[in-house]
Amino acid sequence: MQFNFNFKRSSFFVLMSAFLLASSAMVFQACQKSNDNNIGNADDQGGYASDISRIEWANDDVISIADAAGSVYNGAYMRSSKATEIGACCTVGTDTDDVAGMHSLVIRFGSDDCVCLDGRKRRGTIIVKYMGNYADAGQTHTITFNNYYVNENQLMGTISTVRVDTTITGNWYYKVSARDSMDVNPDPLKSQYVVWYGSLTRKWIQGYGTGDRSDDIFSISGSAMLTRQNGNRFSVDITTPLQFALNCNNCESGVANVTAPQGVRILNYGAGTCDDNAQLNIGVHIYQLKLVP
Repeated sequence: MQFNFNFKRSSFFVLMSAFLLASSAMVFQACQKSNDNNIGNADDQGGYASDISRIEWANDDVISIADAAGSVYNGAYMRSSKATEIGACCTVGTDTDDVAGMHSLVIRFGSDDCVCLDGRKRRGTIIVKYMGNYADAGQTHTITFNNYYVNENQLMGTISTVRVDTTITGNWYYKVSARDSMDVNPDPLKSQYVVWYGSLTRKWIQGYGTGDRSDDIFSISGSAMLTRQNGNRFSVDITTPLQFALNCNNCESGVANVTAPQGVRILNYGAGTCDDNAQLNIGVHIYQLKLVP
């Protein structure tokens, strides 16, 4: 009987030790950061990360095109590399609407795709309304669209900008109010709209004054509300400015707190490399994402 008692007691201790080891392993694993993409919904699996990147890139591009047409470059950069004159691909016209001095800057790419010098296809019209001279500080530029597409994504709605001068030459920036949307499905019968309402600050941090849009880089801060194609809404608070280069299809860097229906996430676009990578923090877990331009 003594032998059996010792055997049972030894077995008990062995089982308890195994149970404690297994429990410890489960707790340890639960506290570790994960690098896989086992996320429970499509929104977190790169959905809103891609939507934020592509609609804000398109907004920066449109503001840059308006600046090019209205001041520094006079529209010359937007023509096809094979065109001998601007009319072969894009025309820029101005008009004074009324005696109050409201101007219209109309940038027409035509009804067919126009291949611009940056290699992207554009069609349709961008319309900019403003008072005084285009480059005046403190003036509101109101940008609207008429069947405007960039690489088959249609941009609609309104972007309003106010130029703010600083004491440093070339360091002026825009206060931006975005109330626009993008149809990210090229099939007109299967439209999928991304809606972007934001109050943002846009700084031109590289390429100012070179006369070449390809080296332009912008820094975006502020906050916005994103509505995805599925109707889910996300509050976006930019904690580290988002960086957009016109020669890159995706957001290059920056961090935003995204309040999702399931809670708060930390979205990190990286440290400044042009790639399709991003990172999402949900609690202690880290997930690697791929962006769709």
